[in-house]
Amino acid sequence: MENEIKKKEFTYRGKTFEELKKLDVREFAKYLEARPRRSVLRQFQQIENFIERAKTKISRNKQVKTHQRDIIVVPKMVGMKIHIYNGRNFIASDIIEEMLGHTLGEFSLTRNKVKHGKSGVGATKGTKHKSKK
Repeated sequence: MENEIKKKEFTYRGKTFEELKKLDVREFAKYLEARPRRSVLRQFQQIENFIERAKTKISRNKQVKTHQRDIIVVPKMVGMKIHIYNGRNFIASDIIEEMLGHTLGEFSLTRNKVKHGKSGVGATKGTKHKSKK
């Protein structure tokens, strides 16, 4: 088969995903941009505790729910399904390679898009004097 489509291998800053998965959280931080790198280096213990908690919950077949929207996605989280709180409910998010370096909150939107429908009775001048019932 000459026309076989090859899937492009994922790389992050010149490193393959297998190489990234072997790295410690602080070692991975060296490949991040400035703001996420500072965040990871300041809260690396919080990230490691979250990963441990998530692994134990996954081993018990329970959902991983979190309110921590500021946690940076690291390679050890890839493949997990995390329910992230958006202020009203938990939104399920499958963590993939392209999410590396982003915060969890970016994948659980807090505001919905406004859907403008028809105006109700009393909303326009033409329906101002109509019965509201």
